[in-house]
Amino acid sequence: MGKKLHIMVIDDEPIVGKRLKQALHKFGIDVEVFEDSEIALNQLKDKNFDIVVTDIRMDKVDGIQILERVLERSDHTKVIIITGYATIEIAQEALVKGAFDFIAKPFKPDDLRTVINKAALSLGFSNIMAI
Repeated sequence: MGKKLHIMVIDDEPIVGKRLKQALHKFGIDVEVFEDSEIALNQLKDKNFDIVVTDIRMDKVDGIQILERVLERSDHTKVIIITGYATIEIAQEALVKGAFDFIAKPFKPDDLRTVINKAALSLGFSNIMAI
């Protein structure tokens, strides 16, 4: 078995993180969930993640700031932005600043799994969702 995929999920809505963690654990993915974006940023200093899934609108530190910090630290990590406030401008800003993809809430778990799988494949992992 190859290297395990490590994902960080940052969303100030507890139910989002809980559901994503459950859905991704089924595929043997290591998932850490954070509701507080400042705590998540501190964790990023200490640990590398393959993929970061972050909400865009949060108190303290927003998703664009998370994206910028992640990419300053690692050109390896893929960042997927999720938001309930989807606009073309927000999506463009996120993608121009280097986000791997952008997903509007509400989304189906399969939609996010598909994007995570694409990000994992781009990092050299095998098809992680084929279980």
